[in-house]
Amino acid sequence: MTTASSARLVVVLGYSGRRDRGLHPICAGRVAHAASVAQPNDVVLLSGWARTARVRPEAELMAEAWTGACRELVLDPDARHTVGNAVNALDDLVRTGSDIVVIVTSGWHAPRARAIFALVFRGMGARVASSSPVEDADLRRLAGEAPRWALVPFQVLAARRRRNVDQL
Repeated sequence: MTTASSARLVVVLGYSGRRDRGLHPICAGRVAHAASVAQPNDVVLLSGWARTARVRPEAELMAEAWTGACRELVLDPDARHTVGNAVNALDDLVRTGSDIVVIVTSGWHAPRARAIFALVFRGMGARVASSSPVEDADLRRLAGEAPRWALVPFQVLAARRRRNVDQL
């Protein structure tokens, strides 16, 4: 449980599905689920980028859809993948002094997100709140996770070099 001066960091991971415009239904489900688990003292980080210059970043679209309670709503329009979500969340974790991290994503993405945040946050516990059970995922999304697992070590190494951060 957090103290009155600390807050949980609730990280809501975006999902575009290569959309052209608007918030993808999967992403909207994540935002709605985050709104249902967020508490008034939480810092909520909405993380999602724009695939092209002609669309708005997912983080902005997620903010428009946000209906939950929180102490602060933070937008990360720069993260392009889950490792980027985790690395960018480190700054907010340090800034807010949060001692609990809640990652909101889909059930089919939760195992990889949990592993990535554990790698990046170096042992700090991160809880995953899935917006949907893994059983609801179609075979294409489940199969799409397999090759992404192989990229994780390379993405973490690249993030370490880019940020020149030893704690990654």
